[in-house]
Amino acid sequence: MLFDAHNHAFVVLGGVPRRGIYDNMRTAVDRVRRGKERDVNARFAAMVSHFLFEAEFCNPASGWEKGQVEKNVRDARHRLWQVVQPFPSLPDLNAWLEERCVALWHEIEHGKLPGTVADVWAAERAALMPVPRPFDGFVEHTKRVSPTCLVHFERNRYSVPAPYANRPVSLRVYADRLVVAAEGQIVCEHRRLIERNHHGAGQTVYDWRHYLAVLQRKPGALRNGAPFLELPTAFKRLQATLLKQPGGDREMVEVLALVLHHDEQAVLAAVELALESGAASKTHILNVLHRLLDGKPAPAPVTSPQALKLAVEPQANVLRYDQLREVRYAS
Repeated sequence: MLFDAHNHAFVVLGGVPRRGIYDNMRTAVDRVRRGKERDVNARFAAMVSHFLFEAEFCNPASGWEKGQVEKNVRDARHRLWQVVQPFPSLPDLNAWLEERCVALWHEIEHGKLPGTVADVWAAERAALMPVPRPFDGFVEHTKRVSPTCLVHFERNRYSVPAPYANRPVSLRVYADRLVVAAEGQIVCEHRRLIERNHHGAGQTVYDWRHYLAVLQRKPGALRNGAPFLELPTAFKRLQATLLKQPGGDREMVEVLALVLHHDEQAVLAAVELALESGAASKTHILNVLHRLLDGKPAPAPVTSPQALKLAVEPQANVLRYDQLREVRYAS
């Protein structure tokens, strides 16, 4: 959260100040030593080096060094959160909050300098340093993947590809997402769940693609497995059709495994076309998928010529077998 806040703040301010004054918060300071000496968090030091500003820390229990910042925060809360309309998502709320803060700059008098906060900011903006690219701000934790291919963070559980079960991974925590890395490469990514309830059991976020390796050993898990409850609609329709056939579990697993080697949208398109044609089988889906990937059009329907039409259509008449029995008895 701290790093993301700096990225957004410097963009809104239109530059980077040359000095920042901080409290001795845990996200920045690992240990407070004598005087102004601090053991600064490695990630916070990386952010300071990225933006090239100087970080100063207040003395412990010395509130007067922060220049009434706490009172200003309290006043800002009263101005902003008196009446707040509901928002459909957190990004929408943040966009409104940014617009509201900029509007208040033009309404609030600075107090020490003449003019509003916006007037003083306009005068100081020329002294700010240019804003570089956003800092890749994350807090890294070492986690061990559970036997069920999950990592735990803040009472919630997130799935990881099955080959990494029971192995240590690096969990990179961003403000809005979680990134799992192992062996020098990104393994997977999830949207971060943020809940205010600290007493619940939390939620479990599954990605069905992470369990395809398990399905190849245990295809029966496809029927009632929790990770596969949110398959795309086309895959669910195909599953309902194939499970009625002998060996349908294994065939469905082989179709799902196609997303490991081909684009998922192309596989879904091939499944939908196969379902529309009424030939929902792995062989036909592979045929359609290869045509889509090669850019070849579907073959034209075969129409038999009228000369090959039967003059007398065969009839399904089982009574003819009784006639054969009668001839045998007569002989």
